Amino acid sequence: MTSILVTGGAGFIGSCFIRYMLKKYCDYKIINLDALTYAGNIENLDDVKNNPNYLFVKGDICDKNLVKEIISKVDCVVNFAAESHVDNSIKNSKLFIKTNIDGTFNLLELAKEFKIERYLQVSTDEVYGSLDSGYFYETTPLAPNNPYSASKASADLLVRAYYKTYKLPALITRCSNNYGPYQYPEKLIPFFISKLLKDEKIPIYGDGLNVRDWIYVYDHCEALDMVLHKGKIGEVYNIGAHNEKTNLEIAHLILTSMGKDEKSIEFVEDRLGHDRRYAVSGDKIMKELNWKPSFSFDEGIKNTIDWYLSNQEWIEKVENKRQVLYNENSCNGC
Repeated sequence: MTSILVTGGAGFIGSCFIRYMLKKYCDYKIINLDALTYAGNIENLDDVKNNPNYLFVKGDICDKNLVKEIISKVDCVVNFAAESHVDNSIKNSKLFIKTNIDGTFNLLELAKEFKIERYLQVSTDEVYGSLDSGYFYETTPLAPNNPYSASKASADLLVRAYYKTYKLPALITRCSNNYGPYQYPEKLIPFFISKLLKDEKIPIYGDGLNVRDWIYVYDHCEALDMVLHKGKIGEVYNIGAHNEKTNLEIAHLILTSMGKDEKSIEFVEDRLGHDRRYAVSGDKIMKELNWKPSFSFDEGIKNTIDWYLSNQEWIEKVENKRQVLYNENSCNGC
């Protein structure tokens, strides 16, 4: 394995994965295919743009001719490309179906045609739905509760079918909530930080007691590296760090770090279909691939908050980009 197509590599996790892989494997070639929608920011990879082993291609995973040209030149595919914001999927799910399902289908068809060595589908624990106690295991039935998670579950099932039917050398990972640098500020932690930097209140859905398991993004990248190289073909691997926190706990932690108090919290009407708790068991990947998180939550969250406070221009720039794209899409040809 010497060449990898990373789709969605200008996004949060994808860009961190590319940076991680180029640093670890000096002889690997990486092609980054990204459509640069509002959440994709090629400046996330400014530090590697001149690396001779890295190539960026702007394009959509649904563009069959473009993807065909790229896949014919690589050994494996790591698919991060996805519409991923739950609120957006509730407002308009069409784009989620197109990218997350149709785009995955296109990648699978071409991966099969060119007999790639490995195909890694980067998925989410949200495909399992919600649970009151215990943990999600790789054998837990899929029960998505919103259009985003339903589109990701559909993609997972397509990947599984291509492995079963065509013997495509595919793997699936399902990770818990990521946090870290370069995350688009519509996601919880950077969203809260961005609001507080503007002296605005942070909105919290419902009672704020929804629970998520948080993992530092570079721990996730290390786990993906292990699955890509050592994972058993056809298998699913859950990736989690056993750092369960309520949204309210996260809010209080950020408030304290930024010298704010509870007056900056605003409780708002709960999200439609809001899952109460996610928690994945990482027993399988820990036992079979000997992976475990390197960062404690305290260390990771401090690194994360410090990064955003030191990169306020980055936050402003990506938020402005989204507003420009929103205005362009709302213009209706005017």
